[in-house]
Amino acid sequence: MVKTWQLIAVSAVAGLALSAATVAAAGPWDSGQRKAERDKAASWGRTGGADHGTDPAAALPQAAPSAPGVLAGVRPAGAGGDPAAAAEPGALAAALRPLLADPALGTVRSASVIDTATGKVLYEAGARQPMTPASTVKIATAAASLAALGPDHRIRTTVTPGSAPGRIVLVGGGDPSLTARKKAPAGSGGSLVALAADTAQALKASGTDSVALGYDDSLYTGPVLHPIGENPNLAPVTALTADEGRPDASFSGPVKRSPDPSRDTARAFAALLKERGVKVTGEPARAKAATGAVPLATTFSPPLAGLVERMLTHSDNDIAEALARQTALASGAPAGFDGVAQAVGARLAALGVDTAGSRFADGSGLNRADKVSAGLLTALLAKAADPQHPELRPVLTGLPVAGFTGTLRTRNSGGSPAAGLLRAKTGTLSGVNSLAGTVVDPTGRLLAFAFLTANTPEPGAAEKGLDKLAAAVATTS
Repeated sequence: MVKTWQLIAVSAVAGLALSAATVAAAGPWDSGQRKAERDKAASWGRTGGADHGTDPAAALPQAAPSAPGVLAGVRPAGAGGDPAAAAEPGALAAALRPLLADPALGTVRSASVIDTATGKVLYEAGARQPMTPASTVKIATAAASLAALGPDHRIRTTVTPGSAPGRIVLVGGGDPSLTARKKAPAGSGGSLVALAADTAQALKASGTDSVALGYDDSLYTGPVLHPIGENPNLAPVTALTADEGRPDASFSGPVKRSPDPSRDTARAFAALLKERGVKVTGEPARAKAATGAVPLATTFSPPLAGLVERMLTHSDNDIAEALARQTALASGAPAGFDGVAQAVGARLAALGVDTAGSRFADGSGLNRADKVSAGLLTALLAKAADPQHPELRPVLTGLPVAGFTGTLRTRNSGGSPAAGLLRAKTGTLSGVNSLAGTVVDPTGRLLAFAFLTANTPEPGAAEKGLDKLAAAVATTS
């Protein structure tokens, strides 16, 4: 029987089978990564070949002599084979030390490389030193939210009756996928269009064709603006935001955001109701939904696994902040930046990883007050590969594939020996560059790595230095 860790290791190299067309056709919510992994996992079974009349009880067909294997088989730790083929920590250190000394990586660098199957440390340098991680903190956000809520959790946006007849309230649940567009730009998710259709149907069934609309975004607490202030990389963080507060047709990347996403979302919903024959009197106004009110209509986000994957693949700050608040809510903490700091750290500690010196000032990594160590990041990646924690698997499957997807599409690409083999989360702030992820080494082991730097003089050169380090992990044996 194929072990779970083997499938995870295979998923790490499935990027070789991806093409740009496959990824584009799959869409960001159900990426080519996931489809490739499902296909690869299915290929391990002995019940395939129905199209060719293969008897399931018969031996698997042999490859043609002209078609030798492209990828080495994944070998479990401790399995038989040539002992000399196992990667030596000394060889890895010899490869990484000169690369880590590159001045392009700034004045402070830390590194951690571990074998995910055994937990063995293969290389480390300052691995326990808390540093500003930039967007690699999204690995922690992802793990904490999955641990708190599970991969199948969906976030609701509802419409409830108001405090008087003829009044309704649009209630935000914090769904970062919520869209007001007729054709969702990022695949399935919470739809204001569908919610308006269901609401109009319910109202007309009760003989109501005119309403006053309120909106309730009180689920989140504290400041809506990130401590960095207004920023094109993140909308004000509210529990009722459609299309990430974007005024254009984009679904990722920096763009000027709405200063009041909740109000704009309510206005968009009012317009959708009018299109469906329900008159909305006056301007939408803030209101409080009645406790225990039965919804007239509901729309759901994709499962949390899909949100996590999109967040990691595209380094989506809006999803990251939403998931951090969902973690706080699930933990009984206030759904604001202060509650996030409490809840994320507590969830990670409960997983059994060392969080000493860590600080989670936000979910996205935009805050320089965030502090994590390279060792913490590799420990979380190892947890996500652990058969005892299948709920964390989207942390791995959401990581971009070098040379193919997301924020790694143009990094370690083309002729790089790590293209398609490497999956990692990037991190970039002014003077801060980081990279953390997984790779299958030449002996078939799934390794987790993290490289954090500070005071880097130029981001492009720092990224190239990090890519060289990651490629060395992928190729050293």
